[in-house]
Amino acid sequence: MEPKGIRRLGKKYLIILICLISFFGCKEDTENNESLDTVLVEQPEEIYEFGFNLNEYIVKKDTIRKGDTFGDILQKNNLSYSKIYQIAEQTKDSFDITKLHLGKPYTLLCDNDSLQTPKCFIYQPTKERYVVVDFQDSIKAYTSYKPIKYVEKTASGIITSNISQSMDDEGKPFVLALKMSDIYAWTIDFSRLQKNDKFKVIYTEKYIDDSIYAGIHEVKAAYFEHNKEPFYAFEFETDSVLGIRDYFSDEAKNLRRAFLKSPVSFSRISSRYNLKRRIALYGNRVRPHKGTDFAAKVGTPIMSTANGTVIESARRGGNGNYVKVKHNATYTTQYLHMSKRKAKVGDFVKQGEVIGYVGMTGNTSGPHVCYRFWKNGKQVDPFKEKLPEAKPISDSLKVKFLEYIKPLKKQLELLDYPQKSNKSDSLKNNLQEQKLIT
Repeated sequence: MEPKGIRRLGKKYLIILICLISFFGCKEDTENNESLDTVLVEQPEEIYEFGFNLNEYIVKKDTIRKGDTFGDILQKNNLSYSKIYQIAEQTKDSFDITKLHLGKPYTLLCDNDSLQTPKCFIYQPTKERYVVVDFQDSIKAYTSYKPIKYVEKTASGIITSNISQSMDDEGKPFVLALKMSDIYAWTIDFSRLQKNDKFKVIYTEKYIDDSIYAGIHEVKAAYFEHNKEPFYAFEFETDSVLGIRDYFSDEAKNLRRAFLKSPVSFSRISSRYNLKRRIALYGNRVRPHKGTDFAAKVGTPIMSTANGTVIESARRGGNGNYVKVKHNATYTTQYLHMSKRKAKVGDFVKQGEVIGYVGMTGNTSGPHVCYRFWKNGKQVDPFKEKLPEAKPISDSLKVKFLEYIKPLKKQLELLDYPQKSNKSDSLKNNLQEQKLIT
């Protein structure tokens, strides 16, 4: 049994110990609370788009709707008519306010207060390009582009039925198959591919603002093994001034001809060049048809079949909307019945560049493009002409080209082909694995 004095002393120290614990515990809690308060008052992360700090504005995003005009959009957001007129007048040389297309996005940057007065109108005609109409201080309008990132990718495959299916089996975009068929259009008939034909390709994909996928930018190099015969393709710039790029074999031979076979993709020939054509509607009389008609849906892009300069772009009589391109001293082509022309007189257009869209203007009974072809000033049938090959690489560039393709060729050689399995096999394996797990 403890002496009474010792018990009293123990209680005294116990009380002191409890006080000390409470004091330091409270202090620790206070420190934790102070730390927590610091986290809560952190400023929000700044968000930039179109070159503006969006945190400084009330941001309103929408798309152009039917009946919307530049003036209506700003008036609905409490901007006066006189201010809108002033903006339109001072920016008319930089931005045509009447050309707002249905479905295209726009953004309003407004004052961060109760009035929310618009300070800036931003219109996006494409994913990459945008137009800024800035009227918060002085009034100005300018066009700019979102930052673009290019990411290199590779693909390989073994043909089982067609190249589209092989691309799909490997999870690659369908447009990559289209680009491959275009590159090899004059060397491989893609409608007659053989089972176990093989391909490898190096290409780049385009991303806007680092994250928004914007499609395939270019095919840098490709290898196709058809009927056990190898076909290489390397993209190379042959004219840095005009920016002309083409595809060449590993021996520096151009893979293209000077002219495309058709001015439109995925079409059929509805009427051929025929100087003895008879039409029942005109009493079965002979009415020569000096063009080749390619039937396609209204709005289908029409491409220039070769490099050249636009010498006519107009709407006239039975031709409707048309564009005429002079390719050199020998060849000229013309494209009739367009719904809309995209090329102007004096424009230099590249092979495959869109110059208009299929329509039904002029004398026509259905949507198509009438493709006319001149050789030495005389209209001829392009399908019966021996057309020239595309321009070869100059001797001065050939050495540079052969050096350029060395690493690309090595990269293609190192690419492995996928294992011979398809999606159904993969799905079956996954199901079996799930059964084993459960």
